[in-house]
Amino acid sequence: MDRGSKDWKLKLLVSACLAGCCCRYNGKAYGNEPLRSLARQGLIEVACPETLGGLPVPRPRAEIVGGTGDDVLLGRACVLNEYGKDVTDIFLRGAFYVLEIVQREGIKHAILKDKSPSCGVYCVYDGSFKGRLRKGRGVTSALLYRHGVTLFSEDEVWGKHFLELLSIDDR
Repeated sequence: MDRGSKDWKLKLLVSACLAGCCCRYNGKAYGNEPLRSLARQGLIEVACPETLGGLPVPRPRAEIVGGTGDDVLLGRACVLNEYGKDVTDIFLRGAFYVLEIVQREGIKHAILKDKSPSCGVYCVYDGSFKGRLRKGRGVTSALLYRHGVTLFSEDEVWGKHFLELLSIDDR
């Protein structure tokens, strides 16, 4: 499909909260205007794995306990909310739902919210609920990475490397 077609879409997944959807645990969104604009125009795919998995908005904070998203996928860590409730299955359900979208739409790149227990690209909170970070991916990021999706954090958006990749691979 060529870029002039009204049905053309950039093969890009974006965390819904970065595209202006009020789906964060506290019911808020982030203000990334370029991503909001692309979402309003229907040019990108947006998704929140946590709400797709079944969590409400607002909801208690959640963190990965005992590792990273890769460890959750391997059954070596879990996701708990701030009250100690195990929400691992909900995070896994949301991650696999997002993977289904990515595969169906042929998406190769994703801009995800770093530090999130679902979407963290480079780091996630360590499970102590004290604001400490550890290196590693969130559950959805880990799953997408295992399936060949190139991941970017919101801080990398519009960098030269990112734009070069999209101009070459978005067809």
